[in-house]
Amino acid sequence: MVRIISLPNPRLALAFVDYMATLGIVLQVRKQDQEVQILLEDESKLPEVEKQLALFLENPTHERYLAASWHTGSTNANLSYQRYSYAQRILSQAGPLTLGVMVLCIAVYLLQQIYGDQSIMEWLGWPADDAQHMQLWRWFTPALLHFSPLHILFNLLWWWYLGGPVEKRLGSGKLFTIAIVSALVSNWGQAIFSGIYFGGLSGVVYALMGYVWLTGELKPERQLSLPRGLMVFSIVWLVLGYFDVFGLAIANAAHVFGLILGLLMAFVDLRIIRHKQN
Repeated sequence: MVRIISLPNPRLALAFVDYMATLGIVLQVRKQDQEVQILLEDESKLPEVEKQLALFLENPTHERYLAASWHTGSTNANLSYQRYSYAQRILSQAGPLTLGVMVLCIAVYLLQQIYGDQSIMEWLGWPADDAQHMQLWRWFTPALLHFSPLHILFNLLWWWYLGGPVEKRLGSGKLFTIAIVSALVSNWGQAIFSGIYFGGLSGVVYALMGYVWLTGELKPERQLSLPRGLMVFSIVWLVLGYFDVFGLAIANAAHVFGLILGLLMAFVDLRIIRHKQN
């Protein structure tokens, strides 16, 4: 029995199983914690299953999968759909590092509301002089600063949406590496173009966008993906930021540096994997 993939959504898992049944390939499902495992007994069918899985992950809501479910009916009636709250949904997709960063950002934001942005930036902002250059935390902590409810909500939703799967699939160490390196590089890039008064997790978020998107495009079996539509939206948003279309203070340089770094990190990781396989 070969494990093909684990999915957090039972309905998506069954849609793929039903579609493969229309191709004459029988798959089985097994619940494990908050996820559903898809299993294959006939290993000779593995290449075809992997090929179809890659197509499925690109667009799991395509009508052909819905049509397959209607055609085959419920082949796994004993697989119950557990109803859970939004809090459980967040916890099920996030590892300890993902949640820890979210809590830390919220705590810093609350301190900003109590003591003022300027006071907190004096402790966590980008180094303002040579003396502060030795305070090494300052090279990273601007990523924890946010200046409006929309700012922190937007960044934390993206962090959870992208960082959670990276931590679940590749481990906390990989997510930590991406986050710490992209925070440093995107902060440095923003400081060059705008000075020391900036903050936000968006440089890290754009690094995750680049990393997850390229990984999903080139190696879907790593079970990471970012829909192309969302990637296009993110790049359009980045470009619009340079034209000040919305009248918002957007850390454009951090976005660009983060995105490029995420793409480079994914490319290097995939090259290393390919080298080990050869």
